[in-house]
Amino acid sequence: QVQLVESGGGLVQTVGSLRLSCAAPERSFTMYTMGWFRQAPGKEREFVAAISLSGDTTKYSDSVKGRFTVSRDNAKNTVLLQMNSLSPEDTALYFCARRRAPYIPPSNNSGGYDTWGLGTQVTVSS
Repeated sequence: QVQLVESGGGLVQTVGSLRLSCAAPERSFTMYTMGWFRQAPGKEREFVAAISLSGDTTKYSDSVKGRFTVSRDNAKNTVLLQMNSLSPEDTALYFCARRRAPYIPPSNNSGGYDTWGLGTQVTVSS
């Protein structure tokens, strides 16, 4: 069973920054597109960003484009999400996810991911 472990969440003030990390301790990590999603209380889970297995293709939701940057370090089996200019609307539980099959491109559909971490909480105060 693949385990994804998110870290880096916390409490930050408006316009502050945080960097989330997702660790995937398995050798096949480099075969998979990885994604970030978030879920705020009372709302559905929504797509944030995704990155291809090599890192050369990225995808962002309109709400975070220009503020968030997704990257990966395949040598360390890690995916990062750098979040800048945070606002209270970014408050949510953030999840890392692995694409359902290897060697397929990023998707903004949560149904296209079948392995999820437990999430890390991000809270932005006004």
